[in-house]
Amino acid sequence: MPYDIIVIGGGPAGLSAAVQARARARSVLVVGARPEDIPLWKAERVENYLGLPGLSGRELLERFDAHAAAMGIERKYGRALNVMPDGDGFFVGVESEVETASAVVLATGIAHGGKYPGEAEHLGRGVSYCATCDGGLYRGRPVAVVGQSADAPAEAVYLRNLGCRPTYVARERPADLPADIPFVQGTRLEILGDGPVSALNVDGTDIPCTCVFLLRPSMAPAELVYGLELDGPHIVVDRDMAASIPGVFAAGDCTGGPYQVSKAVGEGLIAGHRAAAYVDRLRKAVPRDG
Repeated sequence: MPYDIIVIGGGPAGLSAAVQARARARSVLVVGARPEDIPLWKAERVENYLGLPGLSGRELLERFDAHAAAMGIERKYGRALNVMPDGDGFFVGVESEVETASAVVLATGIAHGGKYPGEAEHLGRGVSYCATCDGGLYRGRPVAVVGQSADAPAEAVYLRNLGCRPTYVARERPADLPADIPFVQGTRLEILGDGPVSALNVDGTDIPCTCVFLLRPSMAPAELVYGLELDGPHIVVDRDMAASIPGVFAAGDCTGGPYQVSKAVGEGLIAGHRAAAYVDRLRKAVPRDG
């Protein structure tokens, strides 16, 4: 079913945009990480959110989530992998599925850290951002899972059950990673291979593999939407939170600092409002039969 608006990101900016769009009777899908994968979740106290001082980040997100649920906003937990314009709308790839919408709001937060050495060169030749999408190509072969998201251990289990031979790589071993999946601790990574991927170098040690699954909580804006105008890592927007591509809006940390909940919620309000108005203009522009 096509949606009026797809919001990518389930933090304060994304949920604020979704609530505003629903208040204007637009159908909305929020795509993003689970709440525990959002940086705000780990904040012990948030003292500068107007009217609600002293709550933890977790408490704030739980209140935001409850508000969104009460508004009837649909959620899909997973990584949005690409946004492709199509006529008067957009295709949004979410893991192995595709959703459609008339407008998109980007509330992806900040993608911390750049690409690993060898990542861009091997994209499509042994670098993947989606275990569900590409795991079947590597049955019976060794793969590396670079786990940076809360659901990465489950993705490693999926690959193992699919017939791959995964090795899990992270700063520390997740508590929910099964004992029968090998674990390598490390932070300095380089993807190797003359042509297809042949190994992942972790802190100086090569791990032979045919694919490296990079499981980050979200994609960087430049990778998510081709041709999007950026200022460094941030999305360029106008006062209506409209990005350089018609029908694409952005809000929150991905548009720049200050990186505060209040700023994210305010920008989300504007983005949701303007995205709903954009959808209304599209509908009025469509000729009626008869």
